[in-house]
Amino acid sequence: MQKAVFFDRDGVINRDYGYVGTLERFEFLPGVSEALAELKKLGYITILVTNQSGIARGLYTVDDFDTVTEFMQGQLDLVGAKFDGVYFCPHHPNATVAEFRCDCTCRKPKPEMFLWAQKEFDIDMEHSIMVGDHATDLQAAQAANVKTLVLVGEHITSEHKLMPQALVYENMPQFVAALKNQSISL
Repeated sequence: MQKAVFFDRDGVINRDYGYVGTLERFEFLPGVSEALAELKKLGYITILVTNQSGIARGLYTVDDFDTVTEFMQGQLDLVGAKFDGVYFCPHHPNATVAEFRCDCTCRKPKPEMFLWAQKEFDIDMEHSIMVGDHATDLQAAQAANVKTLVLVGEHITSEHKLMPQALVYENMPQFVAALKNQSISL
């Protein structure tokens, strides 16, 4: 079994401008690429799990999401930091695009994306980590038996009130430094 670090995308990997579905709106946060590369050196696989309700809302398409993902993965690959797996949920119960209007099992805080990754990569969930910027990210991970929960990003103060058991870091480099220095026990 492998240990993994799961990540939300918008607000954790890239700036969250709201519904980031085009290359023009995609901008890596500082230090993210290097932090992801360091996690790989530490023996973790990296998995992206992201709600993309902008697809359901008709703001961008699955093809647009794929284009952004290909760009992101290509840039990360240049420094040995490419995600091992990328999972996304295009659904929303109030979608304007009919084919994506449903109460699915993959939209966080539900755990389905985590379970897909667990099955595909044989992940040891109890020794894995979730890094997100909203309580729903961490709730989905908890439901999939991920024990170590980490909040990073702009929303950490308000979200920590909802998930007080989460470890809190200002950014990804701080989180990875703590993991590397064994300040985080798994």
